[in-house]
Amino acid sequence: MRTHTTLVINPKGGSGKTTVASNLASYFAAQVPTALMDYDPQGSSLNWLKQRPMHLPRIHGANAAPAKPGRLRSMDMRVPEDTRHLVIDAPAGASGLLLQEMLSRTNCILIPVAPSSIDIHATANFIRDLLLAGRIRAQNIRLGVVANRVRKSVPVYQPLERFLNSLNLPLLTRLSDSEAFVTAAETGTGVFDMEFAASATERQQFMPIVEWIETPKLIVDPKAPSLLPFHPAISVPGRAGLRVVT
Repeated sequence: MRTHTTLVINPKGGSGKTTVASNLASYFAAQVPTALMDYDPQGSSLNWLKQRPMHLPRIHGANAAPAKPGRLRSMDMRVPEDTRHLVIDAPAGASGLLLQEMLSRTNCILIPVAPSSIDIHATANFIRDLLLAGRIRAQNIRLGVVANRVRKSVPVYQPLERFLNSLNLPLLTRLSDSEAFVTAAETGTGVFDMEFAASATERQQFMPIVEWIETPKLIVDPKAPSLLPFHPAISVPGRAGLRVVT
């Protein structure tokens, strides 16, 4: 079985990448061998792992940040061979060769975005640049956006939703700016590790992300008849049809 890799990325800091990455890793760790790879020199995801209680499902931590003197980056980045789900926590401002390195091993991209016009504008530009680069389409990488740290007093993300609709890309869910996510971040846990009564709302908010990742992807098959559902995010013009791969 191959490792499924989800890249959590946004060019701006403060979008909540580590919150999404850590909760995603904690969910999958209860089911399959899971690893969490941290590209950020600040090491937020690895620090979260250090706080993780021993009785909870184990998550392997991999350090992909620039190597310190005397250490081999390739060794720090190693993940166990039996890993079935790898979650990558990307650094802010990732571009160039570093971005290409992360994309080369990615199946799904999650882009969390904070509720401000500056963040939404930066995210829209980043998505446009990703799509123009061509690797997303060439590798059949799926892309979804998560509205993060949403407060009731803040208007819904209409500008971002209009932009995503124009590209046929999904806004997967809205994660609230809640105490449960803060507590999870501080204690090395995820909302799915917590008591159900204390995290029921947050679990419900997070599940669309999990369901989207677990949905079988559609890939181009020139021999297949054009009878299967159209998937606009990864369709390629001029080909005969699509087939489902689990």
